Amino acid sequence: MTNFTQWLAVHMAQEYSPNIRVNAIAPGFFHTSQNHFLLYDEKTGALTQRGKSIIDHTPMRRFGEPQDLLGAVLWLLSPAAQFVTGARHRH
Repeated sequence: MTNFTQWLAVHMAQEYSPNIRVNAIAPGFFHTSQNHFLLYDEKTGALTQRGKSIIDHTPMRRFGEPQDLLGAVLWLLSPAAQFVTGARHRH
């Protein structure tokens, strides 16, 4: 993902417009309706072994929430980030 983001940033800026910026956000693990059955036991509501393993390897010991991405996205869209391209932001 990092190499592709950097390559695409250079390609778009040089081939199309220096005003086109390409960045990526690597948000970590989120609990969604699609992966719920992998993370939580339906009967007990407790974390499955897989869910526990993910949490154990997550520095904040929790799944991400959609609002956790807002700051990074808003900053990347703002004039404050107008010279940022080809970056991978981890959250």
